[in-house]
Amino acid sequence: MHFFARVFLPFLLFVYIGIETYLRLQHTSLCGEVGCALAGELLRFDHMYLNYFGLAGVLSLIITGYRSLKSSFFEALFFVLLYSSIAFETTIISYQFIANPEPCLFCLSVFSSLLVIALFSHMKQFAVVLATVLFIFIGLNILTIPQNRSFVTAPDLYLIQSETCSHCKKVKTYFSEHHIAYTPISAKEINARGFLKFVDISTIPVLIIKESSKMTILKGDQKIIAHFDAKNKEEVSPMPVQNSTLGLSSDFLAAGGEAGCALTITETPSCADDNATPILQH
Repeated sequence: MHFFARVFLPFLLFVYIGIETYLRLQHTSLCGEVGCALAGELLRFDHMYLNYFGLAGVLSLIITGYRSLKSSFFEALFFVLLYSSIAFETTIISYQFIANPEPCLFCLSVFSSLLVIALFSHMKQFAVVLATVLFIFIGLNILTIPQNRSFVTAPDLYLIQSETCSHCKKVKTYFSEHHIAYTPISAKEINARGFLKFVDISTIPVLIIKESSKMTILKGDQKIIAHFDAKNKEEVSPMPVQNSTLGLSSDFLAAGGEAGCALTITETPSCADDNATPILQH
């Protein structure tokens, strides 16, 4: 049983990761799901290095597992490597479940294989392993982690707002009275807060007007309402005090099909205190 659990099962896992690594080098994969592609976007480095790291880790399990059959030292080392690998995979899988709309099936397969190895290697300690996995998952779930998805996905009006913000209520009331459709985005969303920080805006409401070729950002209830009043009167809006264009990639907030869609930031410095509500920093 020990040979099966500590040598044979890790060897099968090594072969599985090896096949996936080879296929990745050939620009294909055993995992053709969207979640597998999204998982690679979460890494700070090329996903191939994670495959190489996995191969090295499983090879270490095979060697220490074989030596553990006759040595208590290598037996202890085998379990240290095994449980560390499970903790590592648990962290990655838990983060993927939170940040990604779909999990990576390849990562789930590796994670499940490690759990099976742990079960057959030492059944009495498996309950401790499951408890550790559960607490890591719970610990990551209580954190505010940005989700790997877009909020601004199609030409429309997107209002970053808060239910308790008086200036936001003015804009929403105006939109309701003039039958202007829009998509509300809570200022509590970590992705929204990250976007506002990126463009150096610290107050709400903020309206994102997404068009086919550009995105316009209006900050403050007076600016937003004035924009639509001028539009209704078919008047040309006055030149903004500050106007900057940032070239963004096509996947930034789903900005559009072409790279470098114009992002126009319209902001009046004096409005920051008069017609906008500061966002509380955490």
